[in-house]
Amino acid sequence: MDYLNNPEAILKSLPHRYPFLMIDRVVDSVKGKSLTAIKNVTFNEPHFMGHFPDNPVMPGVLILESMAQAGALFAASNDPESTEGCLVYFMSIDKARFRKPVVPGDQLRIEITLLKRRRDIWRFQGKSYVEDKLVSEAEFMAMTSKETK
Repeated sequence: MDYLNNPEAILKSLPHRYPFLMIDRVVDSVKGKSLTAIKNVTFNEPHFMGHFPDNPVMPGVLILESMAQAGALFAASNDPESTEGCLVYFMSIDKARFRKPVVPGDQLRIEITLLKRRRDIWRFQGKSYVEDKLVSEAEFMAMTSKETK
């Protein structure tokens, strides 16, 4: 499926909806290699009410979730036959680092690269940027499950 600047395609592939949909659009995709997505961070997102009211910071776990959702889109676009009707689940997160806070008004650029795939298990490297500054990175694994969406 072509996700480039196609929010409807993203909604067809990901089961997430507001407030947990972490991908606004896909801006680049290289078949079999990588995918780049955008998450616009806005002040009205519910987690900012408590994290932290006087100094809102996007929780690191949500930055990792945005990487995972980008990975799910990568899997769906690279192997639509084996991922159609499947859910993609996190299996592990390794080497996670957070370099700079992400705050309302930032545009998070999520770049994921496929490291390895074996059947229904995918291993990715993810990096997130605000402007040209690296704000987080991690390696993660996900698996597709035949459970229906």
